[in-house]
This record gives sequence, structure tokens and C-alpha cells, in this order.
Amino acid sequence: MPAVDFATHLIDALVGMGVREVVLCPGSRSAPLAYAAYAAEQAGRLRLHVRVDERSAAFLALGLAKTSRVPAAVITTSGTAVANLHPAVLEAHHGKVPLIVLSADRPAALRGSGANQTTIQPGIFPGAVRLEADLDETAAPWDVAGEAWRAATGAAGDPGPVHLNICLSEPLVPAQWPMPPAEPSADAPPQDGENTCPTTDLTLGGDRTLVILGDLVDPRIRPAVVDWAARHSLPVIAEPFGEHGPEPGVIPHGPLLLTDQRFLDSFAPQRVLVAGRLTLSRPVTALLRRPGLRVEALADTSAHADPVGVVNAGHELYAVLAAGLRAGTSAGQSAWADAWRDSGVAIAEAVAADPPPWPSGLAVAATLVATLPERAILFTGPSNPVRDIDFGVAQAPAGSTIVASRGLAGIDGCVSTAVGIALCAPGRPAYALLGDLTFLHDSNGLLIGPDEPRPDLTIVVVNDAGGGIFGLLEPGRPPLRKPFERIFGTATGTDLGTLARAHGIPHALVAGPEELTAAIAEPPHGIRIVEVRVERDSHAAAHAHLREVAAAALRDVRPA
Repeated sequence: MPAVDFATHLIDALVGMGVREVVLCPGSRSAPLAYAAYAAEQAGRLRLHVRVDERSAAFLALGLAKTSRVPAAVITTSGTAVANLHPAVLEAHHGKVPLIVLSADRPAALRGSGANQTTIQPGIFPGAVRLEADLDETAAPWDVAGEAWRAATGAAGDPGPVHLNICLSEPLVPAQWPMPPAEPSADAPPQDGENTCPTTDLTLGGDRTLVILGDLVDPRIRPAVVDWAARHSLPVIAEPFGEHGPEPGVIPHGPLLLTDQRFLDSFAPQRVLVAGRLTLSRPVTALLRRPGLRVEALADTSAHADPVGVVNAGHELYAVLAAGLRAGTSAGQSAWADAWRDSGVAIAEAVAADPPPWPSGLAVAATLVATLPERAILFTGPSNPVRDIDFGVAQAPAGSTIVASRGLAGIDGCVSTAVGIALCAPGRPAYALLGDLTFLHDSNGLLIGPDEPRPDLTIVVVNDAGGGIFGLLEPGRPPLRKPFERIFGTATGTDLGTLARAHGIPHALVAGPEELTAAIAEPPHGIRIVEVRVERDSHAAAHAHLREVAAAALRDVRPA
């Protein structure tokens, strides 16, 4: 039974490399892999998650790997099942998430023959995978697993998805159950290479240097970057992603501070060090485009991001953190950094005294983050929710972690990703903040069978009846209001409470901040949905209100 034997040895080898989470979708051609994964779970060697929707399954695997940084595997049968993985593979590619795709296939000789459920699966993810292999039962499992592990974890400096397409021939099911255990393979697990001490040529002088912290591949690195910046008196404008600790050097409401042109004209930096990938703020992008500014990237993978086309030099982030810099901090840099921090504090105090009105996305985000319990982990969807946190929250609680899928920043698979992140955070209260369209787009992520591991996850849905983000962008301008509702607003009219009941999931509709605070304070037990309804037009008004509050707080700041 070559198909069953190979599948058993491959799963054994992947577990030997370190895979502990496997997501499985039902299918006939993938049966050998299904039996092998199930047997490994029964032996206590991995945790198996069965899903009926391949797209949601792939995003679940992505969530399982995103914060753990340990490759998770997703198994599908042949045909359209494989194509449904593409959105998650793209997100894993751009977000640098270690993901292993195991797609079962018909024997290669059947390609182009018109055989049922047979298409060209090799190359189905062009340009998006670190490794692709088209295999059959004659391949060496340990070699395959070792290459897949090294490619997914970024042995070459670039973690991401890999695709193992496995041609399996009948018979596809074992002759008996339980299956006999896998015989030891003749292949030896690969040995790790030697570690070398990183070096860097980054120096710090007397110029006004600002750090901008974006989305890091590993959220656990944020505290090290923030601490490094603080030791060199470098003020930090930070996107909200990563693990949060005490962060005295991070400017409260940093993106909001950047909206004040008068402040920037007086306190403009001469140099900006960008750590991670920036995906959120137009004020940050505008700052990077200022004439005469020197921009240097601190890259946490083998290549640095430069979406604005302004980076003058690149450095390896881990080398910068590990090495002592060859210059100290000037008195001028310290005084200038103090002005940035004092201005951020002034804005934070003004916003606390005159907060965004309720109900609004900004008010929901601020209430949620302020109420997060100790060691909470929060996954935030794209569009408005993540920007509301970035713009409207002064600082996340120490010990909390905020993550998002910013590889392509799509609304795909966010419920499933949040479920995966929650499942990999045992003992940590888990939350998600999503818009209604993002939630509905992956409502299949709620399809979890009675025998499957279930997370403790509270999903807060800001329901603005459609695409509220577009009201903050060019399509929302008053001259374009007539076509807006049909082609951008896209209201669905779906009753989220009815949808939740169909899945047997508790749902609560909250009307005020006190109710939301009480709902967040209740420890999650299983999945539950907390819905807050806001008017779509409230987004633009709430953001304008914050900018006015910030400008008023900075009127007394003197030029440098």
C-alpha cells in the first residue's frame, strides 16, 4: 500500500521536524494523509483540526502558525480544493507566515486526460511559495519534510508557505484499523547549521533620528526594538502590532501627532529608521516622503520593504539589536526626542478629556483595548478596526499582544485566523475586532464540528452595515455620494444574531461603552460574538474630531 505507507512516513517526518498542528479537509484522494494525521493525533503527537471549507481551513492553519512561528500544515484533496487555499497562501507569502500545504493529487499520468478532479496542481501558487515539490510515493519522507521545514521557517532568511503536491495512487485506505505504526525511516533528520554572530554597520550620530515601528514578522520582537530605541533616546512612532510592554519611548497617538503639519514643520526628523513593514497610516507615508529625509530600513527578513521607494540603506534588524552601536546619543537628540514624547502625552491627555463620541468605531476600539485583561491577545481585522486602534488608542496594556494579517490586508479568512491564534494561545484571553463585512466574509470559520478543538474567543463586530472604510477614502467624498451606497457601501442586511444562533454561538448586541466593557471583562468560554452597531457616517466625523483635539493640544508647542 504505497500511498498509505508514504503518507504515514511523511506525517511522521513532519512531526519529527516540529509540526504540531495539522488542519484537514475531507476528500477521497487525500485519504492516506487523513488516516496518517488522525493516527498521529491518536498517539498524542499532534493536534488535528477538521474543517469542511478549504479556504477557512487554510486561514486556520495560518492563524495557528502566525504567532507561534511554528509551521502548521493544511491537507486537501485534489481539484478545486487546492485552489481554495490560494488566498491564505498569498497572505502567508506576504506576511512571512510558515505554512505547509499538503495537496493530494491524482497520478501525474492522468493530467490532461479529462480524469475527474484532475487539474495541474504543481505551480498553482505561482511566485508565492518558498518551496514547491511535485512528489509521488517513491520520495524520501525525511528529505521532503526537512526541505519543507527549512523553507517554511526561513532558513534562507525568508519564512513563508511551501507546497508539497503529492500524487497518490490506489489503494487509498489502510487495510485495517488501527494502522500499524510507521517503521523507522532510513532517512536521518537534517542537522542545524552553525550559528554566527550578526554584525551591523549602523551608526547613530547627532542628527534628529526617529524610529517608525511597523508589523514585525515575529510579534515577540517588538519589546526588544522598543527597548533598543529607548536606550538611544530615539522616539518611536509605532503601529499597534506585537507584544506590548512598558513603552515609555513610544509616542502616544503617534499617527495622530503626524497629522499636525505645524508640529512636523517645527520638529521634522532628519533621519528615520523603519523597523518592520508599514501598512497602515497615510500620515506615516507622507512623513517618509518629506524632502531631505534620510530613510533606513531595519529588516527582520532577508529583504527590506520599501513600498514608498524612499529607503536609502538597509540593515539587518537582529544584527542591530545584538550589536553595540559605535556612537552615543547627543544632547540635541535627547531634547528633540523629549519634545516628541511631550507632544504625544499632551495629545493623549486631550483625547482622554474629549474622547471620540459613542457609538463610533474609534470609541469601540478604545473601549475594547482599555478593557483587555492581563496577557490578552487581540486579532484585528483590516480596514477600519485596525486603523481605529492605530489612530485612536494611546497605548495597549502591558502584557497584551495585537496581531493582524497585514501581508495583503484582505478581509479573507479573518474569523478562521483569529480562531487559529486563539487555539495557539492557551491560557491567554483571546479577542478579535472585526467589521461586519470582514466577519461575514469568513462566517464559515464558525463551522467547527463537535469533536474539534474549540477556542475561547470573543469576537467584537463593529457593524456599520457595509464598507465603512470607503467613507474615509476618496470614494466617500460628497460629490461621489450617488454611486457610493451601491458599489462601495454594499450593505447586506444580515442579522448577525440569527447567524450566530445557526452556529450555536452566543451573541450579544451592546448599546453603550459600559455594556461593552462588561462583555470584554467576562472571561471567554468558547466562541461568542459581541456586536456594536454604529452609523457608517460616524467614521469620518470621529476621525475629524480626533484631529481637531490633537491640533488644539499642540498649539502651545514651541518650534525647535
